[in-house]
Amino acid sequence: MRVLFYGTPEFALPTLEALVRHHQVVGVVTQPDRPAHRGQRLTPPPVKVRAAEAGLPILQPPRLRDPGWAERLQAFRPEVGVVVAFGQILPKVVLDVPVRGSINVHASLLPRYRGAAPIAWAIMRGETVAGITTFQMDAGMDTGPVLMRSAPVTIGHEETAGELAARLAILGAEVLIETLACLDTLRAESQPPEGATLAPRLKKSDGHLDWTRTARELVNTVRGCNPWPGAVTATPKGPLTIWRARAVTDRPPRPHTPGLLVSCEDTLAVTTGDGLVLPAAVQLESRRPVSWSDWLRGARLTEGARFTTP
Repeated sequence: MRVLFYGTPEFALPTLEALVRHHQVVGVVTQPDRPAHRGQRLTPPPVKVRAAEAGLPILQPPRLRDPGWAERLQAFRPEVGVVVAFGQILPKVVLDVPVRGSINVHASLLPRYRGAAPIAWAIMRGETVAGITTFQMDAGMDTGPVLMRSAPVTIGHEETAGELAARLAILGAEVLIETLACLDTLRAESQPPEGATLAPRLKKSDGHLDWTRTARELVNTVRGCNPWPGAVTATPKGPLTIWRARAVTDRPPRPHTPGLLVSCEDTLAVTTGDGLVLPAAVQLESRRPVSWSDWLRGARLTEGARFTTP
């Protein structure tokens, strides 16, 4: 089929590559280049880089809602649109450009976790399974009729959002290719209203650690905010990002103030509303990530020092 592809981050790359192998990608629509990295250099998105390597036509509209974009897209004469983590809401006039409509590859088992960050929120809310859904796009936020769902994927007990995204990206490509192969016979099913949840785009404040929460909830926040925005706590040595940690819940409870450093397993852990958090990898602002033991050695903190919410 003649496919018009919309996507921006690395998560979209396996689907783009699969489409290049199995179909005719007539055009690639991706986000504009943005300042990134330490020098804030203007950097192209991963999909643009890969599309350029494949010699595909590339468009980078600042806003697809602006006049004229639907007409420009019609010039590609697409049969179907495929959208994977594009980063803009597509207006109906754009969704309707392909003669067979537009299909989204979404990293959750809809109707759970509609929105821009389904993987992160699934982990942060303690879910144990995830998956992929392809659906026919409509004007709502991930509300269109479902075409195909993958089998549930078990989320690893210590798996981060970045690690799960890498697995689901590959699965998403497989489900999309199968969806297109069966498109003539698939019967789209309306999403049930029961069980619908939202997964809005993450903000930096979503990673702020509140030590009055349980150890498991805090570790889930650490996992869900890796690689972005990072789970951050205030310490006597300045803001500290915790990239990896585990919950210690098998110690006898004792009265304490949440956020205190206490002795645990020949090192120090942080008290919470229930249990302890034992960090593994941390990073001070403008420094490289280090192990928890290396940071403690340099910070020279002792039992009784307190971490607080930023």
